[in-house]
Order: sequence, then C-alpha cells, then structure tokens
Amino acid sequence: MATKPPAGDPAQDAPRIAPPGRAAAGLPAIGHTLRIAQQQMGLARTARTLLKVNQKDGFDCPGCAWPEGDKRHTAEFCENGAKAVAEEATLRRVTPEFFAAHPLADLERRSGYWLGQQGRISEPMLLPEGGDRYEPVTWERAFAIIAEELAALGSPDEALFYTSGRTSNEAAFLFQLFAREFGTNNLPDCSNMCHESSGSALNETIGIGKGSVSLEDLHQAELIIVAGQNPGTNHPRMLSALERAKSAGAKIISVNPLPEAGMERFKNPQTPLGMLRGTALNDLFLQIRIGGDQALFRLLNKLVIETDGATDEEFIREHTHGYEDLAAAAAQTDWDETLTATGLTRPEIESALAMILASKRTIVCWAMGLTQHKHSVATIREVVNLLLLRGDIGRPGAGVCPVRGHSNVQGDRTMGIFERPAPAFLDALDREFGITSPRRHGFDVVRSIEALRDGEAKVLFAMGGNFVGATPDTAVTEAAIRRASLTVHVSTKLNRSHAVTGRRALILPTLGRTDKDVQGAGRQFVTVEDSMGMVHASRGNLAPASPHLLSEPAIVARLARAVLGASSATPWEEFERDYGTIRDRISRVVPGFEDFNARAARPGGFRLPHAPRDERRFPTKTGKANFTAAPVEYPRVPAGRLLLQTLRSHDQYNTTIYGLDDRYRGITGGRRVVMVNPLDAAELGLVDGAYTDIVGEWKDGVERRAPGFRIVHYPTARGCAAAYYPETNVLVPLDSTADTSNTPASKSVVVRFEPA
Repeated sequence: MATKPPAGDPAQDAPRIAPPGRAAAGLPAIGHTLRIAQQQMGLARTARTLLKVNQKDGFDCPGCAWPEGDKRHTAEFCENGAKAVAEEATLRRVTPEFFAAHPLADLERRSGYWLGQQGRISEPMLLPEGGDRYEPVTWERAFAIIAEELAALGSPDEALFYTSGRTSNEAAFLFQLFAREFGTNNLPDCSNMCHESSGSALNETIGIGKGSVSLEDLHQAELIIVAGQNPGTNHPRMLSALERAKSAGAKIISVNPLPEAGMERFKNPQTPLGMLRGTALNDLFLQIRIGGDQALFRLLNKLVIETDGATDEEFIREHTHGYEDLAAAAAQTDWDETLTATGLTRPEIESALAMILASKRTIVCWAMGLTQHKHSVATIREVVNLLLLRGDIGRPGAGVCPVRGHSNVQGDRTMGIFERPAPAFLDALDREFGITSPRRHGFDVVRSIEALRDGEAKVLFAMGGNFVGATPDTAVTEAAIRRASLTVHVSTKLNRSHAVTGRRALILPTLGRTDKDVQGAGRQFVTVEDSMGMVHASRGNLAPASPHLLSEPAIVARLARAVLGASSATPWEEFERDYGTIRDRISRVVPGFEDFNARAARPGGFRLPHAPRDERRFPTKTGKANFTAAPVEYPRVPAGRLLLQTLRSHDQYNTTIYGLDDRYRGITGGRRVVMVNPLDAAELGLVDGAYTDIVGEWKDGVERRAPGFRIVHYPTARGCAAAYYPETNVLVPLDSTADTSNTPASKSVVVRFEPA
C-alpha cells in the first residue's frame, strides 16, 4: 500500500557518516527501489508501471537520457530511474485544499524534498497579485492571464520561454514555434546549464554538437575514458555497457576528483553472479584536481605526438585542419606545471598514455565535471584533439561521448529550443509555416536571470523543470524572479520555483511520461531523442493523475491560440488533436526526420544521421575536423581556501530530491554536508563532525554564504571539496561562467570556511 507524504520536513541536522561504498547496484539497489516504489505507488501499480519503463511498447524513463539496446531486459530500468517513475506515478495528490492549507510563506520555507514528496498537482492554480496563497483557476482564465501579460509587454523580447529536458519532441517543436511566431528567440533551456560547453566545443571541432558513438560502439571499444562523470548515480544503466565492454577486453580509465563506487565495482542486478561478485570497472583511477583536465589532456597529446607511429597520419592529412598549431602548442607543455594543475603523479600519467597507445578504438565519455568550469570549452576541445590524433572519430568503437542528463534534453535542442538558432533552421521554419522568425539572438539562462534582474524581461514561462532550484547565485536569482510581473510553470509536481514567484504566478499541471494521452484523434504518443541520437516513441499506460490535466502539446497549442489569436495561420487546434500532424511538420523542417511518423512507429525507433560518425565528413567552417590550441588554464586557489564542486547525491536527480541519503558515499539522513580531504582539513582546522559556514569568494567582493554544513573527512583530491546542489547554488556567482558557452561554473567555486 502506498504511504502518505510527510507532514513536516525531516530533521537534517545530524547526518550519519560511514565509510564510502566500494560497489554500486546489487541487492541494496533492488531493495531501495522496491521500497521507494511501494511508498509512492503500492505493489500492484509498481509492477504495472515499472515493467513498461524503456520498453518498445512502453514509455521512456523520465530520468536520464542513456540509450537502450535493441534487446531489452524485462526490468529495463535502474534504481534512480525507478525513483523518477515512482514519483511521477505516485498516488499522492496536491489538491486545491492543499494550497488553501499552505500559504506561499509556508511553501517557501519548505525543503525541496518535502515539496516533491507531496505528489502530483491536480488542478491549475493561480497566485493573484497581492495574494498569500494559490487558488484554483480555470484553464481558460489561466491562458487569458498569460495573453494579457504578454500583450502588455513593450517588446516580445521581454518574455522568456524556458524548457526542461523532460519536454517531448512534439511539445518542444510547438513551444519554439509559438515563441518565434510571438516574436522572440528567448528560449533558454536546461542545456545552457550543463552540456552547452560540449555543444560549443563539438560544433567547432567536428561540426555537430552531439556525441559520435552508439551503444554498440561502447561494447566494441578497447579503451573507455570516463572523465568528470559519476555513472553509478547519474547514469546507472551506463554501468551495464561498461561491464559488457570489460567482458570483451576493454580497459577503463576514470578521471575524477572523487572516487566513485560505481566505477570501482558494478554488481549487476540482472544476473545472480553480478549481484554476488560484480565486475571491477576501473583499470586506472586518475584522482585529478578540480579543473585540471585540460592540462592532463594537453600533456597526453604532447606525448602522443612525440611517440613515433602514435598518430594516425592518414586521418590527420585527409580529414583534419590545424594540426601544426596544436603540435606547436603541445611542444611547450611542461611536466611540472601539469603535475601542479592535476595533482597527479608522473607514473599515473605515463600509465594512462600507455593504455591510450595500446588502444586502436578509444571513446572518451564526460559529463558536468568537464562542462562547468571557466575553461570547459577549451577542455573538451582538448579531448577532441586526442581522438583526432589517433583517428578515433568515424570508426566503430571510438569517438566522443558527452553523456546527457535529462531524458530529452538533446531532442529539445534538435527541435529548435535554442536562443541562437541556425539561420538554416529558421529559414525552413518560415517556409513551412509562412512566418517571419526573429533573427536576433535571444537570452540563455544566465542572460535571462540578468534580464529579469535588470527589468529587461517581465514574464517567465517555464515548460517543466525547476528554474529557481537549478540556477546559480540563489539570492540574485530569487530576487530577479520576484521582479517579474508573471511566472508560469508547467509542472507535474511541486518544487522551489512554485514558492518563489513574480507578482502573479500560475501552475499549469500536465501529463507525465507514465500517463495515457488521449486527444480528439484518439490515443497519442510522443517521441524523445536519447544521448546517442536514437529517436523513439513513448506511450504512457496509466490513467492521468487528474481529469484536469492537459498534455504539454495541448498546453502550448491553447496558449498559442489565446496569445496569437486570428493573426496566426498555424493549425494549433489540429496539432492538439493529433500529434502526428506535428510530426509531419517536423519532418519538413528538421533534417534527419524525413518520414517521421512511419519511422517513429517502428519498435525501437530510428537513429539520426551524424556526418562525422557515418561518413567521416565534418560540416565545420573548414570542411574538416579542427584541431585547436587554446592556452592551458586551471584554477589557482589562494592559501587557506579550497575549490568546491557542487554535485548530486545518490537520492537525487537534478534538483529532484528523492531522499536524504547518499548511500555510495556513506552519508545518511542529511544533505548539508561538505566533503573535505582529511589532510586539507587538518591544515585548515576543520574537525570531522563539526559544523561550518561555506563562504564563496569571487572578484565582485560579494559574500555568498551557505550556512550550517557538517564537515565530512572524505577521500577527495587535495585542495578540493564537494557539496550537494541546489543547497550550494547560493555560492556560484551569476557571472562566473564558461567562456563561449556561458554555462555556470558550478564545479569551480573558491571557498573558505567559517565556524557555524
């Protein structure tokens, strides 16, 4: 039987600490999965729901974007995916009576965990100007309010249309179409805060901002380098792919400031032997200092160039540009400076080099540990340099693998959710719909916050996500949001963004991935794109959480009709009635989606074209893959300070908090902890178990403080510390961002510690 939500926030002032785990998954993962699912759904609903996750006739997991193979397990989900499904398919409900009992001031003081545990939002809600709590509102009135606010703007560019990575291809395409018909390219999205650096680097170097490998490539690789990523928590099903690669003889190098249980040993819950013994994954663990990755890869590239026969000369000659510039820059690389930047030893780097030279098929995977620094784009370009030197792009078992987070974040970008769209995309959109899209670039996430802060933007419409909880510089962001005239959130559940609002606020409840979607033309399906460019259908199997919910495509279609009215010739009503008509239009606008409806109906879907992978053709400005030679950077930290990275716990997905434990790191019953190397702690007088305020330091001189964190002595890299977000987002300055991509530098925060 499902349980009721917590009545009050659980105490988090005394977390319990044990030694970090040495293995991921196994029996504990099964037990935890079943316990969470039973609490949210009950036993019968758990079985009916989880057996449809990631199946060809089921729904795509609302968690991460890791792909599925052609052959599916009966249980094709991981622990964190099951948590995501359980929270969406929960039997708990947030009704108008809940909002009547909980004024905005009460919601604002609650934790993200408590808010999320209350259940599915059942009706549209309005916070009126001057009101102290949300009240029910009809859908018609909600859309009329949005239309009133948008009509009152001085310019369409005073509106911001944010997209979460959960949004389907169909809804995302309609959302960007509406925004551009309305007259703006202000389409910030969650990718601005995560893999924007990857897209920026890959577009310049190989001509497409996506990974170049498939799941089959991982299985065939001889060497897999996993840099700045924790698959055991963030992409657990990736461990199965690494296990299969190991069984075929692959070697694995992990590059990370923290040891992670999932990379040490994977206990595959799909097999009895896997659960009992597991598979050791790491062959080499490089415990790098935060931000030292560019220096590491530059030195490796120097050593590859200097080794006779180590470069693929034919590939370099036929398919690349800029080799001489890289070779000249690499020749200047200094061993001592690299050891300082990385915290590694010479034998460790030489061991990595030997494994690279022994491999004929190498894949480099990465995530936020590489993308959220000032020099992230240059770092990822340096990763690409290594693969180009070895000819490891455009052949089986080799390539670049940025591991995306939310389940359709890549698809949303493919559908046109981007503040800086390509002219060719806008030209195709205009031809198809007879509109004139704006060409002026819009605001990304950081610029959107600045625009709200400075009065340049007045309306924020968020298609999913938790904008307030996910963004940096919490005090600045929340103050900026409160300056808005209207904030609108399309949501399934409560989060911090519903408690920090503009003068008026709307919550528009929507169907989730697990819900059946029935429209005028009958039962509908939507599509998503995974991290490796596979597009496939998703069909929910549960009755909607409330009869008052609308699907995301329906919300956008009705919004467009209310705002644009008779001035729009776009058939919004038909799009709501039959999603196949949306896919027909996508097929004529977005390359690679030809015959979309027929291909999406095939079990397993279809793979999008990728010129570097498929043809060794690189659609860059030079027509070739580009070597780059940026100056090497790494963070310099003053004496008495540490470099903090923000990260997830194991009971967390993005800003959704499933529980208060981080099982693999040995932390139970609390999230306000800061992990510090014992040697650094001794030098700084930080006693294990004591409480401290973490104070960020930035060039603007503003004090940013995260109070009351328990110190945990932990085997992180020297000079480095780690703590969970969103609690530590307050420490990340709004203008501390990556060059080129403007991604918040949440992995490079200089901090000091003061007694709590």
